[in-house]
Amino acid sequence: MPTLAAAGHTLAYEWIEVGGEGRPVLVFLHEGLGSIRQWRDFPERVARASGCNALVYDRYGYGQSDVLVEARRSIRFMHEEALEALPQLLATLEIDAPILVGHSDGASIALIHAGAGHPVRGLALMAPHVFVEPICTESIVEARQQFETTDLAQRLGRYHRDPRKTFYLWADVWLDPEFPGWNIEEYLPGVDCPLLVIQGYDDQYGTMAQLDAIERQVRGPCELVKLEACGHSPFRDQASAAQDAIVRFVNAICGASAQARRRRSDAA
Repeated sequence: MPTLAAAGHTLAYEWIEVGGEGRPVLVFLHEGLGSIRQWRDFPERVARASGCNALVYDRYGYGQSDVLVEARRSIRFMHEEALEALPQLLATLEIDAPILVGHSDGASIALIHAGAGHPVRGLALMAPHVFVEPICTESIVEARQQFETTDLAQRLGRYHRDPRKTFYLWADVWLDPEFPGWNIEEYLPGVDCPLLVIQGYDDQYGTMAQLDAIERQVRGPCELVKLEACGHSPFRDQASAAQDAIVRFVNAICGASAQARRRRSDAA
C-alpha cells in the first residue's frame, strides 16, 4: 500500500482509478474507528458508478498509517485533521476541489474543511456530528465496555496496526469531560457547496437533529436522506440506497459544471 507524508506523519492511502478525466476526485474520510479496509468495496463501487477517480486513506493513528504516539488526543483533533492534515494530503496528491465523502468523524472533518474556506465541489456526508448528543456518549461508554469484555480488540486488529491505541484515541477524547461542549456549527455558514447528508433512523450515535442543524445553517443547497432500518453506517446497513444517493449527487454536480462550461463557451 502506498504512503505519503502529511502533517508530520506517514499515511497509507489507496487510489481508485476509473478514468475519470474532467470529473472531480472523490475523497473518502472514514469514521472514528474506521480505515481503508473497513469501507469494504463501497468506494470502488461509487467511483465506478459515478465515473470519478477516488482516494481512500487512513488518518494518523488508524489502519496502516503511523501509530498514535501521544497518550491521548486533543478535543480539537477533528479540526487538526480538517485544517492541517487534509489540506497537506490533497496538495501532495495534487487534488484540487474534490468531492468529500465522509462518514461520522470523517463527515465532521469534511464540514470543518469546507466551512473554513478550502475549495470543494461538494460534500456527501453520512452520520455527521456537529454537536455532541447524550445518545452518542452513552453508546461510546457501551462500546468501551465491549472493547474490554469481548473480542472487539481482536476484530479491530484485522484493520489497525495497534487496535488498542486506535480504540482509546477515539473513545477517550469523546468521553473527555470537556468534550460535551464540542460544537462545529460555527463552520456551517461557510459551507456554500452542494451537500448530501444521509442518516439512519436507528443510528446509535446521533439523531436527526444533526441533519436539521446542518440544513438550517449551511449556505449551499442541501439534500437530506433519512433511511429506515439503518444504523450508524449507511454504507453497510443500506449500501445500495447510500450508493445510489451519492452517485446521483455526484452526477448532478458534474452535470451542472458541464452546463456552466457550455454557457461560458457560448458567451465567448
